[in-house]
Amino acid sequence: MHYSLRNTNNMIGIVNYGAGNIFSLTAALDRVGLLYGMINEEQDFHRYDHIIIPGVGHAGAAMQKLKESGLVDHIVALKKPVLGICVGMQLLTAYSEEGNANLLDLIPLNTLHFDQRIEGKVPHMGWNSISPSGDSPLFHNIPDGSYVYFVHSYFIESDPVFSAAQCHYGIDFSAAIQRDNFFGVQFHPEKSGKVGEQLLLNFAKL
Repeated sequence: MHYSLRNTNNMIGIVNYGAGNIFSLTAALDRVGLLYGMINEEQDFHRYDHIIIPGVGHAGAAMQKLKESGLVDHIVALKKPVLGICVGMQLLTAYSEEGNANLLDLIPLNTLHFDQRIEGKVPHMGWNSISPSGDSPLFHNIPDGSYVYFVHSYFIESDPVFSAAQCHYGIDFSAAIQRDNFFGVQFHPEKSGKVGEQLLLNFAKL
């Protein structure tokens, strides 16, 4: 795979709400030459052209931290490209079984637990192939069957309208989702080698 030209025109704002693995993400952005900064309060949003919501751990707890940050209303109103990663993707959905939590409801799907729905090991951890759906710009120059890195016990249901890519692990689920300017990936692009780095470059060009 060949990278696109490095993009230094757009700035990416990372929502810093205390529930993200920011170091590995910023290291990946550094590797591909993308400029970024932290969003700590509402007035920081205007500085950036693209927004990333990271997230690891518990979706219900992450949603509570996001509420406490005071940033929820501004995120929901954003018209700029937004990318949620892992739990950050789950926050874009309507509801999670993890913590029985109502989430941002930007994409009308639910986040469900693998337990009792599959026979495989939980969490789903390691490399798995994905199948991009349609012509999502997030997956430009990323071939069908590319491998990316997952670590998760909860998944977002597969949907013909909002799934931008699918993965199979005992069940088909959404490896990526999108609606208007909101995008999400369940896998970790920052840990997915050249495929993940290409996805970050694609996002920066949206």
